[in-house]
Amino acid sequence: MSKLPEKPISAEALTAQFMRLKRGSVSRRHFLGVTGLGLATAVLGRTGSFSLEAHAQDLGSQMSLATWPNYHDPASFEAFTAKTGVAVEVNVFGSNEEMLAKLQAGGTGWDLFVPTNYTISTYAKLKLIDPLDLSKLPNYSAKTETARFTQEGVIDGQTYAVPKNWGTTGMAINTDKLKTPVTSWKDFFELAQTEADGRAMVHDYQLTTIGSALVSLGYKFNSVDPAELAKAEELLVKVKPHLFAINSDYQPAMRATDAWMTMCWTNDGAQLNRDMPEIAFVLGKDGGEIWSDFYAIPSSAANKAAGYALLDFLMTPENAVKEHIANGAPTTDSRVLALLPTEVTSNKIVYPDEAALTPLEFGAAVTLTDPARAEVMARFKAA
Repeated sequence: MSKLPEKPISAEALTAQFMRLKRGSVSRRHFLGVTGLGLATAVLGRTGSFSLEAHAQDLGSQMSLATWPNYHDPASFEAFTAKTGVAVEVNVFGSNEEMLAKLQAGGTGWDLFVPTNYTISTYAKLKLIDPLDLSKLPNYSAKTETARFTQEGVIDGQTYAVPKNWGTTGMAINTDKLKTPVTSWKDFFELAQTEADGRAMVHDYQLTTIGSALVSLGYKFNSVDPAELAKAEELLVKVKPHLFAINSDYQPAMRATDAWMTMCWTNDGAQLNRDMPEIAFVLGKDGGEIWSDFYAIPSSAANKAAGYALLDFLMTPENAVKEHIANGAPTTDSRVLALLPTEVTSNKIVYPDEAALTPLEFGAAVTLTDPARAEVMARFKAA
Protein backbone atom coordinates (compact mmCIF):
# COMPACT_ATOMS: atom_id res chain seq x y z
CA MET A 1 0.00 0.00 0.00
CA SER A 2 1.28 3.49 -0.80
CA LYS A 3 2.09 5.79 2.07
CA LEU A 4 0.90 9.33 2.50
CA PRO A 5 3.59 11.96 1.84
CA GLU A 6 5.42 13.12 4.98
CA LYS A 7 4.16 16.68 4.43
CA PRO A 8 0.82 17.71 2.86
CA ILE A 9 1.34 18.38 -0.81
CA SER A 10 0.61 21.94 -1.97
CA ALA A 11 -2.00 22.69 -4.61
CA GLU A 12 0.75 23.88 -6.95
CA ALA A 13 2.81 20.71 -6.45
CA LEU A 14 -0.28 18.52 -6.88
CA THR A 15 -1.13 20.24 -10.15
CA ALA A 16 2.46 19.98 -11.37
CA GLN A 17 2.57 16.25 -10.64
CA PHE A 18 -0.82 15.75 -12.29
CA MET A 19 0.33 17.51 -15.45
CA ARG A 20 3.53 15.43 -15.48
CA LEU A 21 1.40 12.29 -15.27
CA LYS A 22 -0.75 13.45 -18.19
CA ARG A 23 2.35 14.13 -20.29
CA GLY A 24 3.69 10.68 -19.45
CA SER A 25 6.87 11.98 -17.81
CA VAL A 26 6.13 10.17 -14.52
CA SER A 27 4.48 6.84 -13.80
CA ARG A 28 1.06 6.39 -12.25
CA ARG A 29 2.76 4.75 -9.25
CA HIS A 30 4.97 7.79 -8.77
CA PHE A 31 1.98 10.13 -9.00
CA LEU A 32 -0.08 8.16 -6.49
CA GLY A 33 2.85 7.91 -4.10
CA VAL A 34 3.97 11.55 -4.01
CA THR A 35 0.44 12.95 -3.84
CA GLY A 36 -0.90 10.54 -1.23
CA LEU A 37 -3.62 9.35 -3.60
CA GLY A 38 -2.06 5.89 -3.62
CA LEU A 39 -3.53 5.23 -0.19
CA ALA A 40 -6.88 6.49 -1.42
CA THR A 41 -6.79 4.19 -4.42
CA ALA A 42 -5.87 1.22 -2.24
CA VAL A 43 -8.77 1.94 0.10
CA LEU A 44 -11.14 2.36 -2.82
CA GLY A 45 -10.01 -0.98 -4.19
CA ARG A 46 -11.63 -2.54 -1.15
CA THR A 47 -14.85 -0.54 -1.43
CA GLY A 48 -15.67 -0.96 -5.12
CA SER A 49 -14.44 0.24 -8.49
CA PHE A 50 -15.61 0.33 -12.08
CA SER A 51 -16.20 -3.09 -13.58
CA LEU A 52 -17.52 -4.12 -16.97
CA GLU A 53 -19.46 -6.91 -15.26
CA ALA A 54 -22.17 -4.38 -14.47
CA HIS A 55 -22.34 -3.42 -18.16
CA ALA A 56 -22.37 -6.77 -19.92
CA GLN A 57 -24.46 -5.62 -22.88
CA ASP A 58 -22.91 -4.39 -26.12
CA LEU A 59 -21.56 -0.88 -25.57
CA GLY A 60 -20.78 -0.19 -29.21
CA SER A 61 -17.65 1.67 -30.30
CA GLN A 62 -18.68 5.32 -29.77
CA MET A 63 -20.87 7.50 -27.60
CA SER A 64 -21.62 11.21 -27.29
CA LEU A 65 -21.51 13.51 -24.24
CA ALA A 66 -22.94 17.06 -24.11
CA THR A 67 -21.33 19.22 -21.44
CA TRP A 68 -19.80 22.60 -20.54
CA PRO A 69 -16.49 24.28 -21.49
CA ASN A 70 -13.35 23.32 -19.52
CA TYR A 71 -15.36 20.83 -17.49
CA HIS A 72 -13.58 17.48 -17.78
CA ASP A 73 -10.14 15.96 -17.79
CA PRO A 74 -9.61 14.39 -21.26
CA ALA A 75 -7.63 11.65 -19.48
CA SER A 76 -10.91 10.43 -17.95
CA PHE A 77 -12.33 9.70 -21.38
CA GLU A 78 -9.07 8.15 -22.55
CA ALA A 79 -9.15 5.82 -19.54
CA PHE A 80 -12.80 4.93 -20.22
CA THR A 81 -11.98 4.12 -23.85
CA ALA A 82 -9.03 1.97 -22.78
CA LYS A 83 -11.30 0.11 -20.36
CA THR A 84 -14.30 -0.36 -22.64
CA GLY A 85 -13.23 0.27 -26.23
CA VAL A 86 -15.87 3.04 -26.49
CA ALA A 87 -14.66 6.41 -27.83
CA VAL A 88 -16.27 9.50 -26.26
CA GLU A 89 -17.32 12.40 -28.49
CA VAL A 90 -17.58 15.61 -26.42
CA ASN A 91 -20.02 18.38 -27.42
CA VAL A 92 -19.63 21.71 -25.59
CA PHE A 93 -22.49 24.12 -24.88
CA GLY A 94 -22.71 27.53 -23.24
CA SER A 95 -26.23 27.52 -21.79
CA ASN A 96 -28.97 25.24 -20.55
CA GLU A 97 -31.39 26.92 -22.97
CA GLU A 98 -29.21 25.78 -25.86
CA MET A 99 -29.19 22.22 -24.51
CA LEU A 100 -32.98 22.27 -24.08
CA ALA A 101 -33.54 23.55 -27.62
CA LYS A 102 -31.29 20.83 -29.05
CA LEU A 103 -33.12 18.08 -27.18
CA GLN A 104 -36.55 19.41 -28.14
CA ALA A 105 -35.47 19.52 -31.80
CA GLY A 106 -34.47 15.84 -31.58
CA GLY A 107 -31.63 13.96 -33.17
CA THR A 108 -28.89 15.20 -30.84
CA GLY A 109 -27.08 11.89 -30.73
CA TRP A 110 -26.24 12.48 -27.06
CA ASP A 111 -26.01 9.43 -24.82
CA LEU A 112 -25.21 11.44 -21.68
CA PHE A 113 -25.40 15.15 -20.87
CA VAL A 114 -24.76 17.60 -18.03
CA PRO A 115 -27.81 19.73 -17.09
CA THR A 116 -27.93 22.18 -14.19
CA ASN A 117 -30.15 21.64 -11.15
CA TYR A 118 -33.01 23.99 -12.06
CA THR A 119 -33.60 22.36 -15.47
CA ILE A 120 -34.21 18.77 -14.43
CA SER A 121 -37.89 19.13 -13.51
CA THR A 122 -38.56 20.64 -16.95
CA TYR A 123 -36.70 17.83 -18.73
CA ALA A 124 -38.71 15.26 -16.79
CA LYS A 125 -42.02 17.03 -17.43
CA LEU A 126 -41.29 17.18 -21.17
CA LYS A 127 -40.25 13.49 -21.10
CA LEU A 128 -36.83 14.38 -22.50
CA ILE A 129 -35.20 12.26 -19.79
CA ASP A 130 -36.36 9.04 -18.15
CA PRO A 131 -35.84 7.91 -14.55
CA LEU A 132 -32.42 6.31 -14.19
CA ASP A 133 -32.02 2.57 -13.64
CA LEU A 134 -29.79 2.77 -10.56
CA SER A 135 -29.00 -0.95 -10.82
CA LYS A 136 -26.78 0.05 -13.75
CA LEU A 137 -24.89 2.54 -11.56
CA PRO A 138 -23.35 0.41 -8.80
CA ASN A 139 -20.76 3.10 -8.09
CA TYR A 140 -23.37 5.79 -7.36
CA SER A 141 -24.17 6.13 -3.67
CA ALA A 142 -27.14 8.32 -2.75
CA LYS A 143 -26.29 8.07 0.95
CA THR A 144 -22.89 9.73 0.49
CA GLU A 145 -24.29 12.66 -1.49
CA THR A 146 -24.99 16.08 0.05
CA ALA A 147 -28.75 16.67 -0.17
CA ARG A 148 -28.36 20.45 -0.44
CA PHE A 149 -26.81 20.02 -3.87
CA THR A 150 -28.48 16.87 -5.14
CA GLN A 151 -32.17 16.92 -4.23
CA GLU A 152 -33.38 18.34 -7.55
CA GLY A 153 -32.31 15.14 -9.32
CA VAL A 154 -35.12 13.26 -7.57
CA ILE A 155 -38.71 13.92 -8.66
CA ASP A 156 -41.68 12.18 -7.04
CA GLY A 157 -39.32 9.64 -5.50
CA GLN A 158 -37.63 8.73 -8.79
CA THR A 159 -34.02 9.60 -9.63
CA TYR A 160 -33.80 11.33 -13.01
CA ALA A 161 -30.24 12.63 -12.67
CA VAL A 162 -27.23 12.13 -10.43
CA PRO A 163 -24.83 14.91 -9.40
CA LYS A 164 -21.54 15.76 -11.03
CA ASN A 165 -20.47 18.65 -8.78
CA TRP A 166 -21.62 21.97 -7.43
CA GLY A 167 -20.30 25.51 -7.54
CA THR A 168 -20.99 29.21 -7.69
CA THR A 169 -21.11 31.98 -10.26
CA GLY A 170 -18.78 34.82 -9.39
CA MET A 171 -16.34 37.22 -11.01
CA ALA A 172 -12.79 36.58 -12.23
CA ILE A 173 -10.72 39.77 -11.88
CA ASN A 174 -7.20 40.36 -13.19
CA THR A 175 -5.81 42.32 -10.25
CA ASP A 176 -2.68 43.29 -12.19
CA LYS A 177 -4.84 45.18 -14.66
CA LEU A 178 -7.68 46.42 -12.45
CA LYS A 179 -6.87 48.24 -9.23
CA THR A 180 -10.39 49.14 -8.10
CA PRO A 181 -11.71 46.52 -5.64
CA VAL A 182 -14.68 44.48 -6.86
CA THR A 183 -16.89 42.97 -4.18
CA SER A 184 -20.37 43.01 -5.73
CA TRP A 185 -22.25 42.75 -8.99
CA LYS A 186 -22.97 46.45 -8.66
CA ASP A 187 -19.19 47.01 -8.72
CA PHE A 188 -18.84 44.66 -11.70
CA PHE A 189 -21.27 46.52 -13.95
CA GLU A 190 -19.94 49.92 -12.91
CA LEU A 191 -16.32 48.91 -13.55
CA ALA A 192 -17.27 47.42 -16.93
CA GLN A 193 -18.14 50.95 -18.04
CA THR A 194 -15.08 52.65 -16.56
CA GLU A 195 -11.74 51.06 -15.67
CA ALA A 196 -12.56 47.79 -17.47
CA ASP A 197 -14.05 49.50 -20.54
CA GLY A 198 -13.61 47.11 -23.48
CA ARG A 199 -12.16 44.40 -21.23
CA ALA A 200 -15.19 42.84 -19.50
CA MET A 201 -17.14 39.73 -20.47
CA VAL A 202 -20.57 38.38 -19.57
CA HIS A 203 -22.01 34.93 -20.22
CA ASP A 204 -23.93 34.02 -23.34
CA TYR A 205 -26.47 32.59 -20.90
CA GLN A 206 -29.57 34.40 -19.73
CA LEU A 207 -29.73 32.85 -16.25
CA THR A 208 -26.42 34.28 -15.07
CA THR A 209 -26.21 37.42 -17.20
CA ILE A 210 -29.74 38.63 -16.47
CA GLY A 211 -29.64 37.23 -12.93
CA SER A 212 -26.43 39.06 -12.05
CA ALA A 213 -27.75 42.30 -13.56
CA LEU A 214 -30.90 41.93 -11.44
CA VAL A 215 -28.81 41.36 -8.30
CA SER A 216 -26.73 44.46 -9.03
CA LEU A 217 -29.95 46.48 -8.99
CA GLY A 218 -31.10 45.01 -5.69
CA TYR A 219 -33.52 42.45 -7.13
CA LYS A 220 -33.66 38.65 -6.79
CA PHE A 221 -31.46 36.56 -9.08
CA ASN A 222 -34.47 34.55 -10.35
CA SER A 223 -36.91 37.41 -10.84
CA VAL A 224 -39.38 37.23 -13.71
CA ASP A 225 -41.13 40.46 -12.70
CA PRO A 226 -41.62 42.52 -15.90
CA ALA A 227 -40.66 45.83 -14.31
CA GLU A 228 -37.51 44.39 -12.76
CA LEU A 229 -36.54 42.65 -16.00
CA ALA A 230 -36.98 45.96 -17.83
CA LYS A 231 -34.49 47.59 -15.46
CA ALA A 232 -32.04 44.72 -15.94
CA GLU A 233 -32.38 45.04 -19.72
CA GLU A 234 -31.75 48.77 -19.50
CA LEU A 235 -28.54 48.14 -17.58
CA LEU A 236 -27.32 45.41 -19.93
CA VAL A 237 -27.97 47.47 -23.05
CA LYS A 238 -26.13 50.39 -21.44
CA VAL A 239 -23.15 48.17 -20.60
CA LYS A 240 -22.98 46.30 -23.91
CA PRO A 241 -20.90 48.85 -25.90
CA HIS A 242 -18.25 48.60 -23.19
CA LEU A 243 -17.96 44.79 -23.25
CA PHE A 244 -15.13 42.80 -24.79
CA ALA A 245 -17.48 39.90 -25.56
CA ILE A 246 -20.62 37.97 -24.67
CA ASN A 247 -19.30 34.42 -24.36
CA SER A 248 -19.52 31.60 -21.85
CA ASP A 249 -16.08 30.28 -22.88
CA TYR A 250 -14.08 33.14 -21.40
CA GLN A 251 -10.86 31.45 -20.29
CA PRO A 252 -8.94 32.07 -23.53
CA ALA A 253 -9.56 35.82 -23.42
CA MET A 254 -8.71 36.05 -19.70
CA ARG A 255 -5.49 34.04 -20.16
CA ALA A 256 -4.42 36.23 -23.09
CA THR A 257 -5.32 39.35 -21.02
CA ASP A 258 -7.60 40.52 -23.82
CA ALA A 259 -10.28 40.49 -21.11
CA TRP A 260 -9.55 41.64 -17.56
CA MET A 261 -12.85 40.78 -15.88
CA THR A 262 -15.58 38.21 -16.52
CA MET A 263 -18.56 36.42 -15.07
CA CYS A 264 -17.04 33.12 -13.99
CA TRP A 265 -18.01 29.69 -12.72
CA THR A 266 -16.14 28.10 -9.79
CA ASN A 267 -14.16 25.57 -11.78
CA ASP A 268 -12.95 28.19 -14.27
CA GLY A 269 -12.07 30.52 -11.39
CA ALA A 270 -9.99 27.80 -9.76
CA GLN A 271 -8.22 26.92 -13.02
CA LEU A 272 -7.46 30.54 -13.88
CA ASN A 273 -6.19 31.38 -10.39
CA ARG A 274 -4.06 28.22 -10.31
CA ASP A 275 -2.28 29.15 -13.53
CA MET A 276 -2.39 32.94 -13.16
CA PRO A 277 -2.51 33.87 -9.45
CA GLU A 278 -3.16 37.50 -10.31
CA ILE A 279 -6.67 36.46 -11.43
CA ALA A 280 -8.84 36.55 -8.31
CA PHE A 281 -12.26 34.94 -7.98
CA VAL A 282 -14.88 37.00 -6.14
CA LEU A 283 -18.42 36.16 -5.05
CA GLY A 284 -20.88 39.04 -5.05
CA LYS A 285 -21.71 40.15 -1.52
CA ASP A 286 -25.02 41.38 -2.97
CA GLY A 287 -26.04 37.92 -4.19
CA GLY A 288 -25.73 35.70 -7.24
CA GLU A 289 -25.92 32.02 -8.06
CA ILE A 290 -25.10 28.75 -6.35
CA TRP A 291 -25.61 25.71 -8.57
CA SER A 292 -25.19 21.99 -8.94
CA ASP A 293 -24.71 20.14 -12.20
CA PHE A 294 -25.96 16.63 -12.88
CA TYR A 295 -25.57 13.78 -15.31
CA ALA A 296 -28.70 12.61 -17.13
CA ILE A 297 -29.42 10.25 -20.02
CA PRO A 298 -31.72 11.59 -22.76
CA SER A 299 -34.80 9.53 -23.55
CA SER A 300 -33.72 9.72 -27.19
CA ALA A 301 -30.21 8.34 -26.54
CA ALA A 302 -29.23 5.78 -29.16
CA ASN A 303 -26.55 4.15 -27.00
CA LYS A 304 -27.97 4.17 -23.49
CA ALA A 305 -25.77 1.23 -22.51
CA ALA A 306 -22.63 3.29 -23.12
CA GLY A 307 -24.24 6.29 -21.42
CA TYR A 308 -24.75 4.24 -18.26
CA ALA A 309 -21.25 2.78 -18.50
CA LEU A 310 -19.56 6.19 -18.77
CA LEU A 311 -21.73 7.58 -15.98
CA ASP A 312 -20.86 4.64 -13.70
CA PHE A 313 -17.18 5.10 -14.58
CA LEU A 314 -17.32 8.81 -13.63
CA MET A 315 -19.21 8.03 -10.41
CA THR A 316 -16.40 5.73 -9.23
CA PRO A 317 -14.59 7.70 -6.51
CA GLU A 318 -11.12 6.79 -7.76
CA ASN A 319 -12.04 8.35 -11.12
CA ALA A 320 -14.13 11.18 -9.71
CA VAL A 321 -11.29 12.45 -7.49
CA LYS A 322 -9.05 12.88 -10.54
CA GLU A 323 -11.82 14.75 -12.34
CA HIS A 324 -12.23 17.13 -9.41
CA ILE A 325 -8.49 17.80 -9.15
CA ALA A 326 -8.30 18.60 -12.86
CA ASN A 327 -11.63 20.41 -13.08
CA GLY A 328 -11.60 22.47 -9.88
CA ALA A 329 -15.31 22.30 -9.06
CA PRO A 330 -16.32 21.08 -5.58
CA THR A 331 -17.70 17.59 -5.11
CA THR A 332 -21.13 16.64 -3.77
CA ASP A 333 -19.93 13.15 -2.72
CA SER A 334 -18.44 12.68 0.77
CA ARG A 335 -16.45 9.68 -0.49
CA VAL A 336 -14.64 11.89 -2.98
CA LEU A 337 -14.29 14.79 -0.53
CA ALA A 338 -12.44 12.49 1.87
CA LEU A 339 -9.93 11.64 -0.86
CA LEU A 340 -9.13 15.17 -1.94
CA PRO A 341 -5.91 16.72 -0.57
CA THR A 342 -6.31 19.37 2.14
CA GLU A 343 -4.84 21.97 -0.18
CA VAL A 344 -7.83 21.45 -2.48
CA THR A 345 -10.55 21.34 0.17
CA SER A 346 -9.13 24.43 1.91
CA ASN A 347 -9.15 26.47 -1.31
CA LYS A 348 -11.73 29.22 -0.69
CA ILE A 349 -12.48 29.56 -4.40
CA VAL A 350 -13.60 25.93 -4.49
CA TYR A 351 -15.04 25.60 -0.97
CA PRO A 352 -16.03 29.11 0.19
CA ASP A 353 -17.13 29.90 3.71
CA GLU A 354 -20.83 29.48 4.43
CA ALA A 355 -21.14 33.24 4.97
CA ALA A 356 -20.11 33.81 1.33
CA LEU A 357 -22.74 31.33 0.13
CA THR A 358 -25.61 32.75 2.20
CA PRO A 359 -26.62 35.56 -0.24
CA LEU A 360 -26.62 33.19 -3.24
CA GLU A 361 -29.67 31.57 -4.83
CA PHE A 362 -30.13 28.32 -6.72
CA GLY A 363 -31.59 28.89 -10.17
CA ALA A 364 -35.37 28.51 -10.32
CA ALA A 365 -37.08 26.23 -12.86
CA VAL A 366 -39.31 29.07 -14.11
CA THR A 367 -36.32 30.97 -15.53
CA LEU A 368 -35.50 28.23 -18.05
CA THR A 369 -38.67 28.68 -20.10
CA ASP A 370 -39.80 32.18 -19.09
CA PRO A 371 -40.40 34.02 -22.39
CA ALA A 372 -39.74 37.45 -20.90
CA ARG A 373 -36.21 36.53 -19.82
CA ALA A 374 -35.53 34.95 -23.21
CA GLU A 375 -36.70 38.13 -24.93
CA VAL A 376 -34.54 40.36 -22.71
CA MET A 377 -31.49 38.28 -23.57
CA ALA A 378 -32.27 38.35 -27.28
CA ARG A 379 -32.71 42.12 -27.30
CA PHE A 380 -29.51 42.62 -25.30
CA LYS A 381 -27.49 40.54 -27.75
CA ALA A 382 -29.06 42.30 -30.74
CA ALA A 383 -28.60 45.83 -29.35
